[in-house]
Amino acid sequence: MHKNPGEKARQRLQMADIARLAGVSTSTVSRALSGSKLVNEETRTRILELARSLKYSINSGAQNLRLKQNRTVGVVVPYDSRTPQHLSDPFFLSMLGSLADALTEQGFDMLLSRVDAETLDAAAQAFDSGRVIGVILIGQWRHHEQLNQLAARHVPIVVWGAQLPQQLYCTIGGDNAAGGRLATEHLIARGRRDIAFFGDTKLPEVAQRHQGYREALAAAGMAAAAQLHVAAAFLPQCGAEAVDELLRRGVPFDAVFACSDLLAMTAINALRRHGMRVPEDVAVVGYDDIELSSYFHPPLSTVRQPIRAAGRALVEALLALVDGAPAVSRQLATELVVRATSGAGETAGEAAKTTC
Repeated sequence: MHKNPGEKARQRLQMADIARLAGVSTSTVSRALSGSKLVNEETRTRILELARSLKYSINSGAQNLRLKQNRTVGVVVPYDSRTPQHLSDPFFLSMLGSLADALTEQGFDMLLSRVDAETLDAAAQAFDSGRVIGVILIGQWRHHEQLNQLAARHVPIVVWGAQLPQQLYCTIGGDNAAGGRLATEHLIARGRRDIAFFGDTKLPEVAQRHQGYREALAAAGMAAAAQLHVAAAFLPQCGAEAVDELLRRGVPFDAVFACSDLLAMTAINALRRHGMRVPEDVAVVGYDDIELSSYFHPPLSTVRQPIRAAGRALVEALLALVDGAPAVSRQLATELVVRATSGAGETAGEAAKTTC
């Protein structure tokens, strides 16, 4: 028989009461009530006694989920209310498709949700309620500490993102610094000297791409001019806005390295609007290698993210965590794909893979 909303609310309150009286988190209470071995015997006994005293009814359905009869993994795509990147973004769609394929291969279902990046704790709600066995989060945003807190309370979570200092959670991500170096080295090799960078370096992955950009410039004896950096968000229109901003500043530029393909494409449209030719006047390289990039006119040079490998690696890492094994963070190789927007005469043979 299904519980009515009032009964569900009462059960949630009781679990919160047990957690407060026992001095533990609600997720620990949930694990203890389901017999999880992650909770030590003393804590489990204390929680069960409190549950009996409060006449808490253990949900046998939730208990079965915790006994691994659940075959559902939560996939969470955070959104930033200040710069709302839509779920229809081609990179998100590619990643979701890769994860769906990888989960299907392993016999699991996917529960997709979105949470505000300011409250990433909400990403664990489906796990705490027993609906999923663990969580795959696509993107760190600016909330490294929140993710550390989730890992510290033993929420099985794997994040698509950058490896950072003092990291407690597992990340799988592309080699962003190497990708930034590849793109910038290629533009330098094509004779470009005033290379603009479009991307918000407050985001960890973008910061690492910018690091690679600066390293490539330094190796060539060139400075990374602050006036050539525009902190563009991951929204399509921001590529055009970044071009307009460079022109407003009056700074000369002969190349653009944009931190997403959509930024690169809308930048190219803006350059044309201002009478500049691509690649003759301004060479452009994007990032991700979404499917549309090869059909764009002219076809877009870009840094390819390992999307198919990413889905499998994320799922493998999460299932290891669920089984109680350590999950090691990994960087996957990125690859430069040379097409027409960065100069005539290049061939696919110029593409080069990074090392992990």
